[in-house]
Amino acid sequence: MSGNRAVAYSGNGSVTVKDIDFPELVLRDGPGVNPKNVGRKCEHGVILKVVSTNICGSDQHMVRGRTTAPEGLVLGHEITGEVIETGRDVEFVRKGDLVSVPFNIACGRCRNCIEGKTHICLNVNPDRPGSAYGYVDMGGWVGGQAEYVMVPYADFQVLTFPDKDQAMEKILDLTMLSDIFPTGFHGAYTAGVKMGSTVYIAGAGPVGLAAAHSAQLLGASVVIVGDLIEERLQQARSFGCETINISEHDDISEQIDQILGVPEVDAAIDCVGFEAHGHQHEEAPAKVLNSVMETTKAGGGLGIPGLYVTEDPGASDEDARRGSLKLDFGLGWAKAQTFVTGQTPVMQYHHGLMKAILHDKADIANAVNATVISLEEAPYGYEEFDSGVAKKFVLDPHGLVRSR
Repeated sequence: MSGNRAVAYSGNGSVTVKDIDFPELVLRDGPGVNPKNVGRKCEHGVILKVVSTNICGSDQHMVRGRTTAPEGLVLGHEITGEVIETGRDVEFVRKGDLVSVPFNIACGRCRNCIEGKTHICLNVNPDRPGSAYGYVDMGGWVGGQAEYVMVPYADFQVLTFPDKDQAMEKILDLTMLSDIFPTGFHGAYTAGVKMGSTVYIAGAGPVGLAAAHSAQLLGASVVIVGDLIEERLQQARSFGCETINISEHDDISEQIDQILGVPEVDAAIDCVGFEAHGHQHEEAPAKVLNSVMETTKAGGGLGIPGLYVTEDPGASDEDARRGSLKLDFGLGWAKAQTFVTGQTPVMQYHHGLMKAILHDKADIANAVNATVISLEEAPYGYEEFDSGVAKKFVLDPHGLVRSR
């Protein structure tokens, strides 16, 4: 069988493209693999030839050293690929299928999966509910920033595209279905965005841009995006968003008042997470959460797809290292606001969003400025993304995306 190249965390803020084993239908030992998962048989799984796999801001948290990820961990949880091998127990997924893989790994058999809570599956991670490919403390499932990857529980999890040729024509949009598009949509949907809503989105990175586009799809009348980086705000304006440059305007409510005529919005979405910074670029991990509580109306909703962790070795103080943040929770309680946190249950959204893409109702690749690079260029992509460029990097391991 052919070899396999993959992107691995190499410490000191960097990644390396290296040779790794070709995937098997079993989880072998390796960096980050939970000892209780070693040797786990996956005849319910498939092996994919990776067509596209994206760099995510969550990956950057690990690469920056802001988690306990071990060196050598193969990265990547945003995966689209062609099935080249199926396990003995796979019944409905076939060789040659082109599929999107939810970043949540879910068995389909536990109580949470049956209830549609595939982001907190009880059977795939011995440490806690919920799992993902190529991510710290998520069970050790090998990441998909590679030429080939194994995907367990295939019949339950994967989204098969109905027409392979049509899918390849829209591959830059469809590659976003594994995480970023459902995550942005989840943030908007759980914040209660609906026809006519006014919405504030904290963060103009790829998830923030995906949330902004999703809010528009849900019928928002005005979408306001805040960020410290002007290039990212320009990208938000390119598809009809209002913007606030936080480095110039610390009082978000005042700026919202100038845009809307009132200092509050119906709904807000935190797409920044635990590495949030204030207007003077100082690290302030609770800054965004407190600001969106302040600027969201009484009875409004807060969607929080931004990542928060329980261990942050690079935090500025001991509380933040444990994920303990200084929140104005009394304000949120007094305003009777709703909060929805945690990983996105991708399977609740990916089929509908696929149809929106295939029928030209969603233009997510343009919204996030999808930018194709080769697998070998991954270190460059990580470096550029870390600098704050307004791009969503799509890795193309076999040149199949560029060939279109």
